[in-house]
Amino acid sequence: MDPRLMGLDVPLFQTLQHVLDGVEDSDKTANAPRKSYARDAKAMAATPADVKEYTNSYVFVVDMPGLKSGEIKVQVEDDNVLVISGERRRDEAKEAAKYVRMERRVGKFMRRFVLPDNADTDAISAVCQDGVLTVTVQKLPPPQPRKPKTIEVKVA
Repeated sequence: MDPRLMGLDVPLFQTLQHVLDGVEDSDKTANAPRKSYARDAKAMAATPADVKEYTNSYVFVVDMPGLKSGEIKVQVEDDNVLVISGERRRDEAKEAAKYVRMERRVGKFMRRFVLPDNADTDAISAVCQDGVLTVTVQKLPPPQPRKPKTIEVKVA
């Protein structure tokens, strides 16, 4: 299956991130993106995911270190868009400490995946274990081939 059909057009996100990195002050022009929009776009580009296709399901795997299940939201929008989102917050220091180095990412994260036509949006499960979120979307059974209908020919 083509990864772009599942919302995995990574170069698009990289280009968007590059353009938005150039936006220093969103108040300079009325048409410039807001800083929150730029942060959301970066969050989408910076949230890596693996997508696997099995015989009966699609599986989305996203690393979420340090997050609890209540901090992660999994939704289906517009009947075929899987949205995984949440926010990672900085731990409040109990003692007076100053950061010497800060490399772990904090803030919002979000990924959107356009689900294929055979995805059963009523059969989705999500499990977060050891910092890894696994979302499983079951596939709909293939449609049964239609049998030809026989029409009785009557004598007039």
